[in-house]
Amino acid sequence: MNISGILVVAKPDWLATVVDSLGALPGVEVHQVDETDGRIIAIQEAEDIHAEIDGVKRIKALPHVVMADMVYHYLADDEKEYEQIPPELVEQEQACAVPAYLSE
Repeated sequence: MNISGILVVAKPDWLATVVDSLGALPGVEVHQVDETDGRIIAIQEAEDIHAEIDGVKRIKALPHVVMADMVYHYLADDEKEYEQIPPELVEQEQACAVPAYLSE
């Protein structure tokens, strides 16, 4: 079982819609919403690392989501050993650059 903490930033006018969309995803629970700046903290439970990454990709693809990044990860009871970083994680790392407008 993998547990992820995911920071989601939504367009403020669509915050309620994004919260509802997140709540409808399997294994995802919304735990905190900051209406001032459109930030949402969601927790995701997934069977393995591949399902976890697929879940983050689904969140990123939701309409009106500006960004979504995994900020916490807990791995429990995964008996599979990896010789190297799975390719989808390498792709994920490269795609997670902070957009310039959020760094200003």
